[in-house]
Amino acid sequence: MKLQHVRLLLQKRGHLLPARGRVQAVATCVQEPRRTVSTGPNKESNVENKSSVLGKRWKDTAETVIIGGGCVGVSLAYHLAKAGMKDVVLLEKSELTAGSTWHAAGLTTYFHPGINLKKIHYYSIKLYEDLEEETGQAVGFHQPGSIRIAVTPARVDEFKYQMTRARWHPNPQYLIGPEKVNEVFPLLNMEKILAGLYNPGDGHIDPYSLTMALASGARKYGAQLYFPAEVTNLTPRSDGTWNVGTPHGTIHAKRIVNATGFWAREVGKLIGLEHPLIPVHHQYVVTGTVPEVKALKKELPVLRDLEGSYYLRQERDGLLFGPYESQEKMKLQESWVTHGVPPGFGKELFESDLDRIMKHVEAAMDRVPVLKNADIINIVSGPITYSPDILPMVGPHQGVQNYWVAMGFGYGIIHAGGIGKFLSDWIIGGEPPFDLIEVDPNRYGKWTTTKYTALKARESYGFNNIVGYPKEERFGGRPTERVSGVYEALKTKCSMGFHAGWEQPHWFYKQGDDAEYKPSFRRTNWFEPVRREYNQVMEKVGVIDLTPFGKFTVKGKDAIKFLDHLVANTVPKEGYTNISHMLTLRGRVYAELTVSHVSPGEFLLITGSGSELHDLRWIEEFAIQGKYNVEIVNVTDEVGVLGVAGPLSRKVLQKLTSEDLNESAFKFLHGRRMNIAGIPVTAIRISYTGELGWELYHKRQDTSELYNKIMLAGDEEGIDNFGTYAMNVLRLEKAFRGWGAEMNCDTNPLEAGLQYFVKLNKQAEFIGKQAVKQIKEKGLQRKLVYLTLETDNVDPEGNESIWHNGKVVGNTTSGTFSYSINKSLAFAYVPTELSSAGQKLEVELLGTQYPATVIQEPLVLTEPTRNRMQKKGEGAKL
Repeated sequence: MKLQHVRLLLQKRGHLLPARGRVQAVATCVQEPRRTVSTGPNKESNVENKSSVLGKRWKDTAETVIIGGGCVGVSLAYHLAKAGMKDVVLLEKSELTAGSTWHAAGLTTYFHPGINLKKIHYYSIKLYEDLEEETGQAVGFHQPGSIRIAVTPARVDEFKYQMTRARWHPNPQYLIGPEKVNEVFPLLNMEKILAGLYNPGDGHIDPYSLTMALASGARKYGAQLYFPAEVTNLTPRSDGTWNVGTPHGTIHAKRIVNATGFWAREVGKLIGLEHPLIPVHHQYVVTGTVPEVKALKKELPVLRDLEGSYYLRQERDGLLFGPYESQEKMKLQESWVTHGVPPGFGKELFESDLDRIMKHVEAAMDRVPVLKNADIINIVSGPITYSPDILPMVGPHQGVQNYWVAMGFGYGIIHAGGIGKFLSDWIIGGEPPFDLIEVDPNRYGKWTTTKYTALKARESYGFNNIVGYPKEERFGGRPTERVSGVYEALKTKCSMGFHAGWEQPHWFYKQGDDAEYKPSFRRTNWFEPVRREYNQVMEKVGVIDLTPFGKFTVKGKDAIKFLDHLVANTVPKEGYTNISHMLTLRGRVYAELTVSHVSPGEFLLITGSGSELHDLRWIEEFAIQGKYNVEIVNVTDEVGVLGVAGPLSRKVLQKLTSEDLNESAFKFLHGRRMNIAGIPVTAIRISYTGELGWELYHKRQDTSELYNKIMLAGDEEGIDNFGTYAMNVLRLEKAFRGWGAEMNCDTNPLEAGLQYFVKLNKQAEFIGKQAVKQIKEKGLQRKLVYLTLETDNVDPEGNESIWHNGKVVGNTTSGTFSYSINKSLAFAYVPTELSSAGQKLEVELLGTQYPATVIQEPLVLTEPTRNRMQKKGEGAKL
């Protein structure tokens, strides 16, 4: 049936085909003969029978058991075994590639809009290029390149935005004009095409052949792959290891990895976890021979028509194209979430539904006219597993010892190689080889309900090809149960942001302001309101909801000893607070914490909202490893936080308490339990704004009353709200670093300028101490610098390329517009020889290289520093 005839048929039938008229889906990428899926041996089977069933000797112990034989699981087995790990076992319930791997379209690309996921893509492609030579197994890897096309000015801006985020990576990527687009893809209708984003080296690979080559390599290096071997139970042992039950026997494993694709929820339930995953129906269409394609002298690059929301590639002498329908049209397999995956489902497909994708079929025929007369030979409609935000879940899981996950891959083929290497390095080395917090499974929590997962997966799938703006917000599934006590009062006054399930004000609007959500690559409608909030804090007093902070209590006989080992700073004395960092064994910055010694042997640890369970898992892991006698409790959901900051904050709060808040009585970085307006709080004199301020920790149910009383008390002082956008400006002007930007698992504390917080002379052997000493001894190759920029209507966000003498030499980490000097401001990493104050550089923003100058930090002195300088000045006069 020709595509244009399908369109007419659908129109005649009212856009709905009866079941008997639908084209049945048959996969084209499977090159192996179909096998009958075994249900495993009978109950009477003994060890000898087990060996005969599986064709090899059964192992009853393993260092790592990987559950799931798709491309990701097999890649991990390959990498662990190749790295030298003994006793690597993979268990697959039916046969390798069953699930989503076997029917995947097999696309491979260097492109990713994120940062370090580019490294995953890069490694995968380089691995696939050499895999056939290494294993002797053909992988069917085609690398004709790929083109994303832009037909709107906003899309061209997005391409320019992505170019500056890519130049400091090795991934090849180019912005090309319409003539070059037409040259590399001559079958295009060029109407409205403004530009293309071109990645040479992109392409597609046969998923089945890839998996078999990885399996061959895994076996070559000593891994055991057992199938059919369904995991029937998982039992944790007292020492943190696992008993893995199968019909063939039990394996005692040091650790287990759940890499089971759309079965991941089922495996998670075996240990009481509800993983936030849901299968999505994804369809692609395969045509027969297209004469114009057959006549080409070289293979067409993969095409991604982002406005049409589909990909298209050459398949032999025909074409293959797959759409991403809107969230209203797309289909979830929700019954698998509520009732489980059908027991026998492995290499089966869903019934296709051309009507659902017809809008995209028409777009493809308009853009690539030769499709109109192409014959459909196959339609593949299969399950792909989505997490709420479309990114996979990779790494150790908080709250369960030695349970790792590699699941939720919407793009498993391109991720498989890199994720296998990433996880292997982490498992063997004890820490992630680089920062990938965006795929940390612990970014989700109890707030991630099944309803939320379904709504967000629907949105994420439908938004697959929308323009990706900085500071993007998506509203599906919101709000969750994580709302603070002031949410109802503030939701109609501000633009809310989403942080680990929480709603938190980004910026506030007043009468006359444009209150709509208007994302942009340039300054937009929040620019002037944020200036107003900035001035509010600098000149008067502001209140901010900080409830999303991650909050843990640590107490017990070994609390001080434990924290002294955990963090690089000294442990604060009772009544004191400090900023501390958890480092990795290699001396990288795993996390930044605010540590408060609130009572004898009891500490309150505060971290950012996005790293709550990421940090908690690390803390718990080292407490267990060291056998410390401590109690660690996550109180994030029980404790609310309000920040009060600005020169008049002391005056306002003093009205509400009998405690003396004067400078001499309540100093910077001191804390105490007290009452504010009759409400018990833990008050800490600290503020990320760098201005005079307090953070007030209290029972979450008291937030609304506390907020209302503070606002009432501050009426005379002109108190008002401020949001996280203004706070970001304030912290950058004070040169405060931010975890996840200036520091993370890619950076060491010395190059990040955190020497003050790393006490190499303290007696305790804190994690990473020896590594930092070695880094200091060897000297730094790069440093974090502070830049001002001469821009027009665009400001740095972070991760933009830094240029010097026509070469890319570094990258920004975060940036903003400084309302104090009316210039753009940024942090950036550059080579040490370019790090001196006065150094001239350029920062690439939307295709333009803007002049930048390294300046002495900070731009604005903090309030405590200003006070000290004032006292010194007064002393000098005396």
